[in-house]
Amino acid sequence: MSELSERVRRVPKAPAEGWLSLLCVFVLTMTVAWSIDDAAWVLGRDHFTDFLALTVGWGIAIGFIGGKSGLGRWPTYLLGSILAALVVPLYVGAVLVPEATWLTQYQATATSMVEAWRDLAIRNQSVTQEYGHFLLTLGLFTWATAMYAGFTTFGHKRPLNAIVLVGLVLVVNMGFTYNNQLTLLVLFSLAALFLLIRFHAFDEESEWLRRRIGDPAAVSALYLRGGSVFIAVAVGAAFVLTQTASSKPLEGAVRGVGDQLISFGADFQRFLPTGGANRPLGVQFGQTSPVTGQWVTRDEIAFSVQFQSAQEEPFYWRAAVYDKFQLTAWTQTVAAGYDVAPGEEVLAQSNDAVTESGRHPVTFLVRPGDFRASTVLSPEGISQVNAPVRVSYVDEESKFVASVDRSGGDPYTVTALVRDVGDSDPRGLTINKLRAAGMAYPPGIRERYLGVPEEAIPAGGDAEQLLEDILALTPDPDNPYDVASAMVDYLRDPDNFEYDADVRNLQCEGLSTVECFARFREGYCQYYATTMAVLLRQHGIPTRLAAGFLPGKRDTVNETVRFNGAHAWVEVYFPNYGWVEFDPTGGGIAQTEPLPTGEPVPSADPNASIAPVLPPGDIGDRGELVDEGPSGGGTGIPFVGGNESGGVFIVVALLLAIVVGALVFLAWRRGPRGEVTPDRAYASLTKLASRFGFAPKANQTVYEYAGALSEVLPQSRPEIQTVAQAKVEVAYGRRMLGDERAAALREASRRLRVGLLRLVFRRRPRRGIRPRLRT
Repeated sequence: MSELSERVRRVPKAPAEGWLSLLCVFVLTMTVAWSIDDAAWVLGRDHFTDFLALTVGWGIAIGFIGGKSGLGRWPTYLLGSILAALVVPLYVGAVLVPEATWLTQYQATATSMVEAWRDLAIRNQSVTQEYGHFLLTLGLFTWATAMYAGFTTFGHKRPLNAIVLVGLVLVVNMGFTYNNQLTLLVLFSLAALFLLIRFHAFDEESEWLRRRIGDPAAVSALYLRGGSVFIAVAVGAAFVLTQTASSKPLEGAVRGVGDQLISFGADFQRFLPTGGANRPLGVQFGQTSPVTGQWVTRDEIAFSVQFQSAQEEPFYWRAAVYDKFQLTAWTQTVAAGYDVAPGEEVLAQSNDAVTESGRHPVTFLVRPGDFRASTVLSPEGISQVNAPVRVSYVDEESKFVASVDRSGGDPYTVTALVRDVGDSDPRGLTINKLRAAGMAYPPGIRERYLGVPEEAIPAGGDAEQLLEDILALTPDPDNPYDVASAMVDYLRDPDNFEYDADVRNLQCEGLSTVECFARFREGYCQYYATTMAVLLRQHGIPTRLAAGFLPGKRDTVNETVRFNGAHAWVEVYFPNYGWVEFDPTGGGIAQTEPLPTGEPVPSADPNASIAPVLPPGDIGDRGELVDEGPSGGGTGIPFVGGNESGGVFIVVALLLAIVVGALVFLAWRRGPRGEVTPDRAYASLTKLASRFGFAPKANQTVYEYAGALSEVLPQSRPEIQTVAQAKVEVAYGRRMLGDERAAALREASRRLRVGLLRLVFRRRPRRGIRPRLRT
């Protein structure tokens, strides 16, 4: 008989700590499995993660046997890892192909893993339609958590370690779901307290036995009875307090941390599973916008607006636009960007630049509420912002704007140039003018905004039939405005489609968002807008997706916008007029104002090139890109993968959230110690950046290094420049900082302790940071 078998044979039938201890550990860890299962992390299907209860059972059994047999920590973990590698893929395969043989289920799990890696690392897609790797990650994670809890409790006799780890995982998972899981937290608390009291009674019982000072059973029973009463009172009081208390004692301690978590969330949001009632880790309008099974909103105030003068027209508050569709998500293929000083023309260097011809200025003050993202919110046509901003554009040649971001979370003032409508202005919008605009699209527009993935509209599928049905009802299928208008009417019709913010019940695995919506005829704004945008592209009409907020509740010059107004809509490109918004969302959600018909306008030849070709980036007198080329008509162009950098395909979602959250909180709370001098602030900056592989080169000046690091971390540019300028002024200029400058330096140093953690997600240079050459 082997040594392992002999050790297992020597395990007593009842553990010395009692079966109650094992039951407490089981309940303790099961709360994590139930919490993840209730959150429905993967595609919103809670039955996908039902097997997590089994992985918890396996993990506790391995940890318990290893701890009681004296096998040792690492041999136990090694044995558990081997078994997990054999068992968990089988459970995942049973979800992917339920009726198949065990060998086929193994193959299905392996295939799902490989395809996910290809989608994210090889094909550079923002999201993947595979979900087996998420199930495998969650299964291995719960197995490892349970195994650690079992061994540390019965092997190391340290139940507190197990309680802390399991509790942290439970609380983090609860923090990222809107579901009420208070019952699970109460159950966890009960199991944890009983486990601690049971181990304390066991320790006292052992001590009495060792000293032979009385009946050990009597003292054990006394501790358990007294402990049970204490637990009942404590848990009952805590439950009452959670229902009645209204104070926020920790609000000041964590103020500002949310802003940092938003930017971190955007860095790895695309690697996390989608679906379920899960809170987004970052802002809703990041570089990638996945279409999930549920549109989660809330009634809190997102932001408020104060206009300089009374306004009657409703405004869609645009936050970002997306140019690339990837079956179940939209993404911005951001190529580069530029910085704009306060008061300067924001869009002057882009091809979205506008002038006052055909537009009128609207000035307003935006006060962020709970919407703490850096995105500048405005109607289309931003002219000026009273704060430094960063403009990101999608392509070096076309330079159409993706988003405009600012630094900090303070209120900001925006002047936007809003379109005129009607014939009172020669360039005001009317239906007849858009019908006569033609299809002479610039080359950059055709290349960037006609892309349709091959699988988005499968041949013979419901999406293809939907496009044919709409075109059959269109007065002139060759006129872009008629097609777009007919599509809006068809999609908004409640007889054709039903608005539903929760479509997790739909069997859309393996389908694109467009095919899913066309087949089941249910969805929310992202489904409506995505379907319209992709169908228009398929018909040869350049379109992009816009995201932001619907018009809020306005009282003359003040407007309040809530999170339940978060929305997605469509922008269609018309030659000589630029992007025009359309909102196809039904259910009474859309709030676009109809355009006037206007005076008759002679129709342009749809295939003619009606404007001279200008070099890329030149702006016409209307503020729109005017370089024209051959017609963009047809059925869309083949999908070509972008040039974003690849990434790893497996990220342990919960574990990553725990690590990042802990690092951010600790860095923020620790802050700079003692007096913050320019030398200390700059030394701290270079030291922390060096730890992530971004150390300064020996021949770089302070300003050169600050500029190069700012290129890597544009979000932290103001703080980096503040530290660098103070360093140069004091060290080389022999100046003294005033109280205001010293306070700004301290705050910049504090924010950099968190901001520099973004370097974890950046590719490291081989030898220091090279200054970027400018021409």
